Amino acid sequence: MHFNKFMLPAVFIGSTIGLNVAQPSLAHAQQATQQDTVKKLNEVIVKENRLQLPFSKQNRNVWIIDREKIKSLPARSVSELLSYVSGVDVRQRGPGGLQADISIDGGTFDQSLVLINGIKVSDPQTGHNMMNLPIAIDDIDHIEVLRGSASRIYGINALTGAINIVTRTAQQTGVSANVFAGSSFKDNVSGDTYYNYGVRAGGTLVLNGSSHSLSAGQESGNGYRYNTAFNNQKVYYQGKYAVGKTDVIDVLGGYTHNNFGANGFYSSPGDKESEETVKTALAAVSYTTKLAENWTIVPRISYRNNVDDYLYIKQTPDKFHNHHQTNVFDAELNNTIQTSIGTFGLGLEARTERINSTNLGKRNRNNAGIFGEFKFEPVLGLLVNAGAYTNYNSDYGWQAFPGLDAGYNFYGNWRVFANVGTGQRLPTYTDLYYKGPTNIGNDQLKPEKSKYAEGGLKYNDDRLALNASYFVRRIDNFIDWVKEVQTNPWQPQNFSQVNTKGFTLSGDYALKTDDGDVLSGLRLGASYTNLDPSFKKTLPAAVFSRYALESLRNQLSTTVSADLYKQVSLTVTTRYNERINYKDYMTMDARLAFNQRIYSIYAEGANLFDVQYIEAGAVPMPGSWFTFGVKARITK
Repeated sequence: MHFNKFMLPAVFIGSTIGLNVAQPSLAHAQQATQQDTVKKLNEVIVKENRLQLPFSKQNRNVWIIDREKIKSLPARSVSELLSYVSGVDVRQRGPGGLQADISIDGGTFDQSLVLINGIKVSDPQTGHNMMNLPIAIDDIDHIEVLRGSASRIYGINALTGAINIVTRTAQQTGVSANVFAGSSFKDNVSGDTYYNYGVRAGGTLVLNGSSHSLSAGQESGNGYRYNTAFNNQKVYYQGKYAVGKTDVIDVLGGYTHNNFGANGFYSSPGDKESEETVKTALAAVSYTTKLAENWTIVPRISYRNNVDDYLYIKQTPDKFHNHHQTNVFDAELNNTIQTSIGTFGLGLEARTERINSTNLGKRNRNNAGIFGEFKFEPVLGLLVNAGAYTNYNSDYGWQAFPGLDAGYNFYGNWRVFANVGTGQRLPTYTDLYYKGPTNIGNDQLKPEKSKYAEGGLKYNDDRLALNASYFVRRIDNFIDWVKEVQTNPWQPQNFSQVNTKGFTLSGDYALKTDDGDVLSGLRLGASYTNLDPSFKKTLPAAVFSRYALESLRNQLSTTVSADLYKQVSLTVTTRYNERINYKDYMTMDARLAFNQRIYSIYAEGANLFDVQYIEAGAVPMPGSWFTFGVKARITK
């Protein structure tokens, strides 16, 4: 975190998203056909680290962006994909997910946990770096969003929910490429037109005992207003190796380098000449084996390195220069044991977080956790999941976070569900130790804690998905940057208790017709979410705070997509937002593509009606932005 780089909470209403299957096994990958396969909704498996359930039996508010939806949406970054998910608020500071904060159901960007294939990628320095990911959307199989306190499943920092990005397993040997360019067709003060371009390439190799995927990409642009130019590179590898008849080793590694002008990003208007470079490396190895026919064990180790270099005035780099480097090591041991009375999930986790910073100093803390879960069906149609996560942190001691969910199927595809959960969010190193003229850290902060309860009704089959749900959440020791008078510096405090009530109504319908019909593959989606937060101040001196000014109250999202005469596909989306302290606005995006067997030509338009609005801080979002591109894929 840098000058006035605050928590930016929000609430989001996204369109209902379609569903896809989990990654295929190595053996299945070698037999896959060229076309992506999509199973019926009732067969979709939601991946978690221990207990995995089909979507039809989920007792939580789980949303998934599947491969079909990823290909059709007008988005070119992970952040933009997430902006279409119900309950997720994506607050960007530029086009293409340049620098984005992610929050769920009215929480802050530090209260949501992001994972890649179950591996935590959140940054202990600040949640602002959470979406600096080494993967492009072409690498993704599907994205799972779990709304609500999720410590029982994922551990600390899943206070308001978790986002698990599942990457694609190679199914066929082949090569692919994606080339695109875009512009707002507006000129800067020098008379140059604002633009961006990108090149991505990838290859897959499937052998008898292994599969491999490698991708690399470059995206650059001269921004959309003064000092917002950017340059981003990504490289990502994923491998799967068969060991014997049943065991599998999974390996992944990635690196991204992101440099951008940060005019107004954190301390407007004083940071007009600021610049930031964020570099992230991620690596992980896991081994899946069976100790017995009913006992699966998966040990995994992972490492994440992040370097954040911030210049308040890039022309004078010796002044107000912050350089942060974090190293996170994580080791896990997950077990799934099936018995006659139900399925047990047991897990162990050890995690160390270290930082070396010119501003925050040298710091480290350690975390150890134990997961225990039990899934059982006491009567036909009634599924119950219960468990707890017990955590020890070297700074905050022992804590326990239980959770319970239950759901009952009736009349075939209808399901009534309810769940309760708890969560914790540790203060970031920026919260604790930041030193600056306008921000001062607070090393006396306590962790945030949440209690969450939700109930609802679902219906789903291979064409229709409906959801109506209501939740209440209480967050104690809520951390926000506050001050007593305007001239004082901002400082984080455990200043209030936040109580949030909310409900979501959503529907997604897929019309199945014969190939070649005028509107084959028609898909309609709509979702509305309303949130009602209230604040009980526990610190009288906190007169000015950031949270109350940033929260969303209403959001409505719609999606319409169809194949026009099979070879031409069209998607149109709309999003309506109303924030507590800001004017309401609605944007419309569209994507039109001409699809052939080995290539497609596409055009995308973002914010078609050139609406002027702000998502984060004082940063105006780009108006209309148009992109033209070509994708190609050749398989063996």
